[in-house]
Amino acid sequence: MKTKQIYLAILSASTLAGISLSLVAVAPGAARAEAPGVAVVAPEAECAEVLGAVVAPEAARAEIRPGPGLGEPAATDEIRRWDWGVMPDGAGLPAGSGTAKQGQPLYERLCIACHGAGGLGDSGDQLAGAQMSLTSEWPEKTIGNYWPYATTLFDFIRRSKPMDRPGSLSADEVYALAAYLLHLNGIIAEEQPLDAAALARIRMPNRDGFIEALE
Repeated sequence: MKTKQIYLAILSASTLAGISLSLVAVAPGAARAEAPGVAVVAPEAECAEVLGAVVAPEAARAEIRPGPGLGEPAATDEIRRWDWGVMPDGAGLPAGSGTAKQGQPLYERLCIACHGAGGLGDSGDQLAGAQMSLTSEWPEKTIGNYWPYATTLFDFIRRSKPMDRPGSLSADEVYALAAYLLHLNGIIAEEQPLDAAALARIRMPNRDGFIEALE
């Protein structure tokens, strides 16, 4: 006849970081040798009560998911909203368009509190209007004089802005904000429409200031 196993919880105080837990299976009536610094807590029912069901019946153990047990599984539509990316050559840019003129009111409503009027910076980074070059004693890094690809603007804005509602902007709104920031940096005209093709064609002033790691 198959002997039912009883799980014993052994608590070891040998770890400075805390108490480490291991499980040992023994047959009923087997001798329980105790070593210095080791306490036998079992049987199974008591362990489950004391340790918050760490030692659980088979059915309960089968339901335990691997990992730290934080958060909830992502729904398919949630994954779809975030499963995208824009490459430097423009691959991944969606349909849509916008101009700097359309982007200015969006910036003043969503961005100015952190990045300041005209993108000159406040609690957030300075985005435009650099007076000191990257090779000066006190360099100013902005979109216009530092970023190597204009397409990064779309990816970053759509993915992380506004700060309190990231991912909530439409493609047209993101194109308009990108156009406004590029206009503030003197890269495009205020009325120039910006869409996927136009954004990918822009050559940023500091394009050659970076090393292509994959070449």
